[in-house]
Amino acid sequence: MRDQQRYDYLIVGGGMAADAAIRGIRDIDPEGTIGLIGAEPDPPYKRPPLSKKLWQGKPVESVWLKTERLGVDLHLGQPARLLDPRQKCVVDERGATYAFGTLLLATGVTPLRLPFGGYRVIYYRTLQDYHRLRDEASRGQRFAVIGGGFIGSEIAAALRGEGKEVVMIFPEAGIGSRLFPPDLALFLNDFYREHGVEVLAESTVKGIAEQGDELRLRVRDGVTESARELVVDGVVAGIGARPNIELALSAGLAVDNGIVVDRFLRTSHPDIYAAGDVASFWQPALAGRRRVEHEDNARTMGRFAGQAMAGQPVPYTHLPAFYSDLFDLGYEAVGDVDSRCEMTAEWEEPYRKGIVSYRLGGRLRGELLWNVWGEVDAARARIADPAPLRGAREPQESAAVA
Repeated sequence: MRDQQRYDYLIVGGGMAADAAIRGIRDIDPEGTIGLIGAEPDPPYKRPPLSKKLWQGKPVESVWLKTERLGVDLHLGQPARLLDPRQKCVVDERGATYAFGTLLLATGVTPLRLPFGGYRVIYYRTLQDYHRLRDEASRGQRFAVIGGGFIGSEIAAALRGEGKEVVMIFPEAGIGSRLFPPDLALFLNDFYREHGVEVLAESTVKGIAEQGDELRLRVRDGVTESARELVVDGVVAGIGARPNIELALSAGLAVDNGIVVDRFLRTSHPDIYAAGDVASFWQPALAGRRRVEHEDNARTMGRFAGQAMAGQPVPYTHLPAFYSDLFDLGYEAVGDVDSRCEMTAEWEEPYRKGIVSYRLGGRLRGELLWNVWGEVDAARARIADPAPLRGAREPQESAAVA
């Protein structure tokens, strides 16, 4: 085999969870050898600024996490293709082999894609996507943003802040309909329109055709069933993502909407861990499994996983939070912020400042802190306060792969 290397600790994935895991390892073991295999050409970096601060004047240099200073070998731009849990090794795209003592799978997610549009559609996730959209924005004026969720709402605001003409297209009734109460989602439609964004709610893109440098979108209105054509210079899509579980599946690890981990973030193999967007973990405050695609979870879970890999496991009980900026509005959210719950809003100023509570079965499951800051820990305490749901038990740890 070519390029055989061995590490005490091997990380597959180059995101924020991977960086945090390396820091967790170094908390315990300053000398152990660490290798990182990353599919992206860039070393680990902060993800939130890609749709926030970099569009508000922060330099690109501010995103680097400087993982290389932690005594780690970075193998970048080479996706891992095979995991052999019995031989305890990983093989990358070139055929290079990496043996490990303990392994972390921090493989993240892959954006869902439209069945048309090809390369011309930017599925916004990486630093390379940021550079590409910046380049397109320097040359084009009118942009379509497909999706009214987390990515779509932030990118639409970012492009509008650059003075671009922006049209948002999404099938739901309002921006953030899967998170927010209906009245707040509809308020956001009008709020974005007031900021110059054309909002096409309850609409879907049925096709994208190239005509020179321009793109022509066929859009169908879901209410009237009428069709129209939009001509734009660029398209960004944020329509969801799927966890990258291929390595875990090929190795026979337990998978259920992500890579299943126990409370110490071990997979069904005792020397393989998982963390970040790809990990399905037991959340005791909500008495159920969760998979969370946000910074707070990636950083916190990554560090716990690294410490566990280095021999000091602590149960992961953290209740993750996430945040977003929407022009001059912003929010932090904790727990199950899901519009399928029963929602109650207490507004200090309607749609400008207040707290939305999310309940299910009479129990508080989540809180949306809308333009309310410094309350995340208090929200965590309120959500965790009730006794665990009667009869809801953490599943027994899976048997290790032989």
